[in-house]
Amino acid sequence: MTESDAVRALAALAQQSRLQIFRQLVVAGVEGMTPSRLTEVLGVPGTALSFHLKELTHAGLITQERDGRNLIYRAAFATMNDLLAYLTVNCCEGQSCELTEVSASCTTC
Repeated sequence: MTESDAVRALAALAQQSRLQIFRQLVVAGVEGMTPSRLTEVLGVPGTALSFHLKELTHAGLITQERDGRNLIYRAAFATMNDLLAYLTVNCCEGQSCELTEVSASCTTC
């Protein structure tokens, strides 16, 4: 994943409705969801949903497949995993990433 790909994906997710849509599609898994089902579950109006789905598709975060008369949207798990890998490639300078309790009296924190 390139830096511009990461910026595009993060920008697409930096909007409440798109983040909700993406998370719902992650939950749906490989089965995916139709726009009408997404509207039912999330309450996003059809015209707004169409715009948000286009933005997520453009960012490569979701895919669209036609199944007869229906469109099925799915999370692009490979892109999601690439984004997570890009964000964490040099995490903690190679050290364990476990969070530790920071003392309230710590003066260097």
